[in-house]
Amino acid sequence: MSSTATKRIAVIGGGITGLSAAHRLFELADAQQQSIEVTLFESQPETGGWIGTIEQQDYLIDTGADMFITNKPAAIELCQRLGLDDQLISTNTQYRGALILNNGKPVPVPLGFELMTPSRIGPMLKTPLLSLRGKLRMGLEYFLPRRHSVTGLDQDDESLAHFVKRRFGAEALSRLIQPLVAGIYTSDPEKLSLRATLPRFLDMERDHRSLIKAIRKQKRAAKSADATGARYGLFAAFRGGMQTLTRTLAERVSERGTIHFSQPVTKISPVKAGGYAVTSEADGGSQTQHFDSVLIATATHYAAGMTAGFAPELSKLLSQIEYASTAILVNIFKLSDIKHPLNAFGLVIPAAEQRKIFAVAFASRKFPGRAPEGCVQLRTFVGGAMQAELLKHTDEELENIVQSELADILGVTGKPLFSKLLRHNQSMPQYHMGHLQLVEQIEQQADQYPGLELAGNAYRGVGIPDSIHSAEQAAERLIVTLFTPASVQSP
Repeated sequence: MSSTATKRIAVIGGGITGLSAAHRLFELADAQQQSIEVTLFESQPETGGWIGTIEQQDYLIDTGADMFITNKPAAIELCQRLGLDDQLISTNTQYRGALILNNGKPVPVPLGFELMTPSRIGPMLKTPLLSLRGKLRMGLEYFLPRRHSVTGLDQDDESLAHFVKRRFGAEALSRLIQPLVAGIYTSDPEKLSLRATLPRFLDMERDHRSLIKAIRKQKRAAKSADATGARYGLFAAFRGGMQTLTRTLAERVSERGTIHFSQPVTKISPVKAGGYAVTSEADGGSQTQHFDSVLIATATHYAAGMTAGFAPELSKLLSQIEYASTAILVNIFKLSDIKHPLNAFGLVIPAAEQRKIFAVAFASRKFPGRAPEGCVQLRTFVGGAMQAELLKHTDEELENIVQSELADILGVTGKPLFSKLLRHNQSMPQYHMGHLQLVEQIEQQADQYPGLELAGNAYRGVGIPDSIHSAEQAAERLIVTLFTPASVQSP
């Protein structure tokens, strides 16, 4: 049953979250035969946020994320609904694996090592990444009991550093696990909430006592299920770069709704008659429009500013989520100018190595079409939560820092054929201890304002599938609020 009144919805933020939310709103409205108008506000000249692709000569360069994980279904399912699944590509099996810098030399991650847990004994015994003492301490995990009550410790959460040192030892943390996790979250492991980021490891300890025991059971189960395995590997990308997804979403949204570019929202105000007044800046002036509902899909510090006038407690909570900044220097080199064989997807660097870069992705080793024949694309990461001070350097200084590190670590001798520095300021939310409790408080405050929804990578997952899932859940809640009679909504 459709309602006669068309509902007006504002979506604030044109990154992957906002675009996914707007698209989902139209899908849901069509399914329920409801009439909606969607207006998306984007502060930049184009949509996509930290997802973008540069196509220049024979180079295909992702400016932010260059792939997404497939064991969370939201991204794959969205691609299928958009008709993009035939454009997805898997990682190159020839170079599958990663390197970790150890005393200045890149060393392969031991075979069977799953981010935090070894599943094979032989490779762990042979790796030079750990001393004999470190290996013995790591192997002791198989015999350790579950965590018992610890005074002053949140019983359902633990920092990554505390958990790893407790289960595997300090050496495993500093030489092996910290750099691998930093490559995902750019975070300080002493502050990172395990329950908010990698809860499966806490669950593995709870259910199996030993993580080594649990991962070996999972490996055996996976082997028996290989015949019905996924179509894609653990990671997927688009043949034409990650902007394939955001560009397609923007096209679909603009066919049905309106996208305002270079028009940041500065203020949201509830209206007595219902709905919200949204004030945005454009062409040197401001304008205010009325909407029945608002979905905020920006970083939380922007959301805090928009809501400060009418929801001070919500705004205060939103501003408590910290963000880290990173810079990515993308270079195209001739393979003949690099001594290292680059026989992996990339390199991560422990903080203990005291380097000025924390990761290098060998982009054209992971996916085809990223560099011309005989060349390689390197994406070098600087900054993050543990080296924020490095981002105070000028672009030229950062480029010199990276070139020096690449020369020392990988034997890069020639000048790049192409070079571009990409700064992502305040782009990565930090899931510190207590994050999930903070998010619950934010959600409770937001619930006090009917027709207002929050979505994004700052709440319950930082990856692309997480952002899409957050967006679609928020869209579903909005549709329920808009088209369910008040008498039904009330308990």
